[in-house]
Amino acid sequence: QVQLVESGGGSVQAGGSLRLSCAPSRRTFTTYAMAWFRQAPGKERDIVASIIRTGDTTHYADSVKGRFTISRGNTKNTVYLQMNSLKPEDTAVYYCAADPTGWGTNYPYWGQGTQVTVSS
Repeated sequence: QVQLVESGGGSVQAGGSLRLSCAPSRRTFTTYAMAWFRQAPGKERDIVASIIRTGDTTHYADSVKGRFTISRGNTKNTVYLQMNSLKPEDTAVYYCAADPTGWGTNYPYWGQGTQVTVSS
């Protein structure tokens, strides 16, 4: 069974930084596109950032451009989300997702989510 394991969530004050990590528990994801989504209470789950399998193309939601950076580890089997200048509105459960096509068109594999709380 494919599993994604997230880590790095927590509580931080506004203006602070956190780095989320996502790694597969078994199957390698070196050829997969990866993405981070988030869901705040009472809101829909929205995509935050994505990176294609080669790692040279990324996309960001307008709300996080210039503050968040998605990247792949040296082995491309881990994906990170560096979050800087955090705002209270960034508070949400963050999910890692994987797309086996490599292009970020459909994400059938999901992690369990990690809570990020930003206080003002």
